[in-house]
Formats: sequence, structure tokens, C-alpha cells
Amino acid sequence: MISVIVPAFNVESTIIRTLDSILAQTYSEIEVIVVDDGSTDKTGRIIDTYSSQHKRVIVIHTQNQGVTAARLAGVEQASGEWIGFVDGDDEIEPDMYEMLLKNAEQYGADISHCGYQMIFSDGRISCFHNTGCLVQQDRTTGLKDLLDGSLVEPGLCNKLFHKTLFHSLLHTEVMDRSIKINEDLLMNYILFSNANMSIFQDTCKYHYLVRNTSTSRVSLNQQKVFDPIRVKQLILDMKIDGMTEAAEKAYIGTCVNVYNSLVLDRTGQFTLEQKTVWNLIKKHKEWIPLLSRKQQFLAYLILNWSIGYKPIYRFYAKYLLKNCYE
Repeated sequence: MISVIVPAFNVESTIIRTLDSILAQTYSEIEVIVVDDGSTDKTGRIIDTYSSQHKRVIVIHTQNQGVTAARLAGVEQASGEWIGFVDGDDEIEPDMYEMLLKNAEQYGADISHCGYQMIFSDGRISCFHNTGCLVQQDRTTGLKDLLDGSLVEPGLCNKLFHKTLFHSLLHTEVMDRSIKINEDLLMNYILFSNANMSIFQDTCKYHYLVRNTSTSRVSLNQQKVFDPIRVKQLILDMKIDGMTEAAEKAYIGTCVNVYNSLVLDRTGQFTLEQKTVWNLIKKHKEWIPLLSRKQQFLAYLILNWSIGYKPIYRFYAKYLLKNCYE
């Protein structure tokens, strides 16, 4: 049995399409647990009606506590040996779970994952990365690939996890539920740290439908500034063997990226936050050589020429920086 957890908050226009794509899976031993995270639109009524028509769909209604709490509430109720996640405004291809489960069983993996594609409202599609490669990862390799991000993306929804991996998440306070940005990376890091083996097939079976109102795409705010850094600090604090250098690189790289996002902000509301992040980069400047040459150059510019950095980086971002996530 695969239990698919669907956190749902104000997704009345998309939730049926999402659930239909899950129930259309070629692998049939699936239960769907929809967690209504305190929706204020018609989502709750829609999923209740849908559940009454489909016996494999279970609905849980909760107060609004955020996506992490919603996901874990679903895991607590799951009866499947395997756990998957699908967001309430996305879709999956019909054979995604059949492929993921087959790979997990064939390679004795605790986690099986695949690529995904971003589908924009104007019809553009960006694939990550669709090379077709098949990669086995032991615990350390999986964690490093996850932090590096060049091959393995930090999302939860293109992955299938053995349920035993969730023990620490359900029975300890290891997961900070107040984190709203990069919470998926943190949960993934915990799950990958509990896994002996994972298997990755780079075929884009998950469809992430981009909404301008999604949490990760809202305008700059305190959580968008500091949550990514908090996540990397928590990862550092876990002190997993063989991961110190990779965690340090991820931390200082995130500080540089957050500083750059603050430089691009034109509201003038985040002057103190920019100084705070500058101090973090300075505090951990011994980690800068771990970064790529381009990030090293930016980091040293930030520290040594902060006054002139703003116009230079704004020009670079406007005319030279290509962002496949936009």
C-alpha cells in the first residue's frame, strides 16, 4: 500500500484535478489522505463530497497550522508501507508511483525519487532535469546531493518514502514546524539521514503548476529572509558524520543568496535584515572557499565593497542572470 498525503489549503479550483491524477495511477494499491489545513474557501466541502464518492480517499480537517503539520497529520493516519506527497494544486503522471515503487523494490531503497517539471500559466515548461539517468545513493551521497541541489531537488512531492523513516519526525521535536520557507528541504534532510539507500530516476513524472500566490513566490518578508538560513543552521546542528563541509557550504551559500535577494528589494524595508545577513557572511567567511568561483566572487564583493555591490548586482540580475524558476 502507498499512502499519498495531500495537504490542502484554499485550493478549491485545483484539488479535484489533483486527486483525479492520483486515483488514475497505474499502481492501484493507493490510499489518498487529504488534510484540509483550515481552508477558508470551499476546499473542505469539495473534498468531503469527493471522499463520499471515492472510498480510497480519506479526509482530515484541521485548524490552520501550516503545511508541515498538515503533512505529518496525514502520515500519522497513513496505513501504507510507503508514503508519498502531492500538493493540492499539482498533478502527477499516471505511472509515477508504479515507477517509484518498482525502483525502490529493485534496488532495496528506502527512498525512490524522480525529476519534475514546472508548468507556468503562460504554457512554458521547465524540466528538472529529465536526463533519464538512474543514480543509486547511499546515505551520505543522498544528503550531499540534496544540499547541492544540482541533481536532486529539495521538494518532497517527487519522492516515495518508506514509512519507517518518519519515526523521528512523528515522535521527536526534530522538525521545526514554524518554518514556512524551505521546510521541505529540512524534512527531506531528516528523512534522507534516516535512509540507508535511495534511488533516483531522472524522469519528470511530477508536474508542479506554478501559482503566483504560492508561499515560495510571495514578496519578501521576514520568513522568506530568515527561514532558509534557519534551515541550514538546523542542518549544521545535526552534525551528521561526513556532512560537515557540505552543510557549511550550504549555509554560507544560502547567506549569499539571501543577501542578493535583499539587494534586489526596492521597498527599503529590509535595511536591518541586510546588515544581519552581512554579519553572518562575515562571521563565517572561512567557509567562502567552499563555494563555486562565482559565489566566492560575489561573497568577497559583499564583504569588501558593500556600498558598490548593490548597483553591480542589480545590473547583473537584470541583464545577465537567467532564472529558470520564473
